[in-house]
Amino acid sequence: MLKANPVRNRRFLNGVNQKYVIGIDGGGTKTVAALSDLSGKILKIGKSGPTSPRNIGIKKTADNVARSIEKVLPKKKAKILSTFIGLPAVEEEFRLKKEIIKKELLRYKKISLIFSGKVIIGSDQIVAFRSGSDRKDGVLLIAGTGCVAHGWRGNQKVKTSGWGWLADEGSAFWVGQKVYQAVLKDLDGRGSKTLLRKLIFQEHKIKEDPNLLNKLIYSKPPTEVLSLLSFICDGASRKRDKIAREILVEAGRELALSAETVIKKLNFQETRFPLVLVGSMFNSKIVLDTVKKEVKKFTLGVEFIRPKVEPVIGAVRLAIEQIQ
Repeated sequence: MLKANPVRNRRFLNGVNQKYVIGIDGGGTKTVAALSDLSGKILKIGKSGPTSPRNIGIKKTADNVARSIEKVLPKKKAKILSTFIGLPAVEEEFRLKKEIIKKELLRYKKISLIFSGKVIIGSDQIVAFRSGSDRKDGVLLIAGTGCVAHGWRGNQKVKTSGWGWLADEGSAFWVGQKVYQAVLKDLDGRGSKTLLRKLIFQEHKIKEDPNLLNKLIYSKPPTEVLSLLSFICDGASRKRDKIAREILVEAGRELALSAETVIKKLNFQETRFPLVLVGSMFNSKIVLDTVKKEVKKFTLGVEFIRPKVEPVIGAVRLAIEQIQ
């Protein structure tokens, strides 16, 4: 967990005319802001609610961004040289609305200090990539509730997947759908017996078959429930369940295909480049090993990286770059 030491950093935060940057990692469930000195040392952390303009709109997004910034601003007079704000969907649907988001942020007088320096709004995807690599060229593969592959090489940018929960092959939600379908086939006798059935019934305290629909589909939005079935799938695979293993292998292959498409479009096949892997699906050994195996089939110099720091560090690095 990312933490700043308040005692050790007090002398920095109380200093007059100190120079800082702020990095912000926005997301669909939470937002993390970090105040840093110019060497990249994290001095203060602030958190707020979701900041996905796709899900909650621009006004509420700006509100939560402002709240996270307010929590990390120094109390004494200081200079914020650069602020990098990474938000979901901002390079897709909201690329032409970045200035509108900035204008919304200008309404919050308590964070006006950031506008004395540079304020950059960018993608949460580049933030995630830079949390794992200092290089500007490379590929990011995210596989959490949803999934996306994004690559950068010089002035080129390529993205695949990330089309939402009705697609996003290889994501936790996609795996959850496959698990649910496999359990229904088991119940009907249309498919193979699977440990997934027993584990799901135990996890959700289901005693009779018809209750499965109410517990997993009609009681809550499927997007909240089905993604969690990916963890049950991984547990079943560790107990050598054939169906669970097949689902996770297929997920790995789908994720590798997304990465492959980006890699080939950027002509990375014969050069060394970082492939940053982010998201809960890579906690599955089967998924991780399958992705690595499939990607190695078509590229010679791939360097697989799973970031050891939280994504907001990538936003801090991008903020520092803006003043160099």
